[in-house]
Amino acid sequence: MVKMLKNENDVGLILIGHGSKLPHNRENLEKIAAMLRNRSKFKVVEIAFMVRDTPTVYEAVDSVAENGVSKIVLIPAFLAPGIHTTEDIPGLIGVKEKEHKLKAKGIELVYGEPIGSDERIAEILEEKACKALGCEVRRDSEVRDAYSVSAAGKIVDKSMMLIRQAIGDDLAKLSKDKVSIVERVVHTTADPEFAKLLAISDDAVSAGVEAIKAGAKVVTDVKMVKAGINEARLKKFGSTIYTYMNDDRVMDLAKVEGLTRSAAAMRLAIEDGLVDGAVVLVGNAPTAVFELADQIKAGKVKPALVVAVPVGFVGAAESKEVAEKLPIPYVVTRGRRGGSTIAVAVFNALLTIAEGKLYG
Repeated sequence: MVKMLKNENDVGLILIGHGSKLPHNRENLEKIAAMLRNRSKFKVVEIAFMVRDTPTVYEAVDSVAENGVSKIVLIPAFLAPGIHTTEDIPGLIGVKEKEHKLKAKGIELVYGEPIGSDERIAEILEEKACKALGCEVRRDSEVRDAYSVSAAGKIVDKSMMLIRQAIGDDLAKLSKDKVSIVERVVHTTADPEFAKLLAISDDAVSAGVEAIKAGAKVVTDVKMVKAGINEARLKKFGSTIYTYMNDDRVMDLAKVEGLTRSAAAMRLAIEDGLVDGAVVLVGNAPTAVFELADQIKAGKVKPALVVAVPVGFVGAAESKEVAEKLPIPYVVTRGRRGGSTIAVAVFNALLTIAEGKLYG
């Protein structure tokens, strides 16, 4: 078990891949990042690439720095040390220049080691070899997994008991369907304060659940929100998740219209007809919320539900205030706090209810 710093919730992690024209490099790194987000050891987990893909390392550092972190740790997702990890990546970061700027903001930049030789890597390679040969191998981790499966229910039950003890007064003021959302967010963040920060419109849960059951599209502002949702569960309802951040048209539209990439991505999704009747999840970009709000006010689009929980010091609180005033069902976190993991937690709670279950 890795022993974390006491203030790990103020640390942002960036996984750095090489980058490729093929989609597999990005997909694998995104899956690993999603796993790390679910472990909740870091406040933010982002991915970045050296070449041929975005965000660049420099862009990812800037993005994570906006999330109220005290440290940013960069880990090259490479097997062994080499010129990429020792020279190219530090050069791309612009370590001295970047460290100086971040230090002025009270943020420490930390550069870690590549994966290296590890018994866990040997275990994976052994499994792959046996699979290729058609034989079976019992991994050491299976023993741990067996315990985890049998203990999982007890762990969740105990977690929910502790959560309900901590926020019982807040939960008592809510309807049963809203309780499920609040409990899920508090469980995900391990922060009872979110019971007070969450604002859920009276029709939000029913609107979200009905939209999911009807197979409505789900539109996210960033890929990290998309990565946190179990698409196999969602597809049972005939629904699909979309995010436009890597659409080739986004940068062109952003330059022509003077928009941020997030706002341009939201506008394109609306123009392509994906947002009308959809569940919209914004976990990172206030400008995506502002763009969506403008389009709703202009009568150009009407989503089924807006989950607006962007995080940051600039525009985040204001964008959520705007979302609360829209004639659309909403879930927001008031103030600066929020994030992609919260957007995912809210949606997964709705998905669980749509499946006929209640969380916890």
